[in-house]
Amino acid sequence: MQTTYTVTGMTCGHCVASVTEEVSAIAGVTDVQVDLATGAVRVTSETELDPKAVAEAVEEAGYELAP
Repeated sequence: MQTTYTVTGMTCGHCVASVTEEVSAIAGVTDVQVDLATGAVRVTSETELDPKAVAEAVEEAGYELAP
């Protein structure tokens, strides 16, 4: 299953790495692709993810999901 989220506040490669690391740690996530230019984060998972869990992971990395 693939879901795309938009993350705000990312400005560099370190931002991308932080978001990738935190979102990848969610149970069931198999791949995370981050596009720095657009803020798009495409998450591939075995099952549907709880959007709250994704938001919390992004916040743990220091960023926010766009509304």
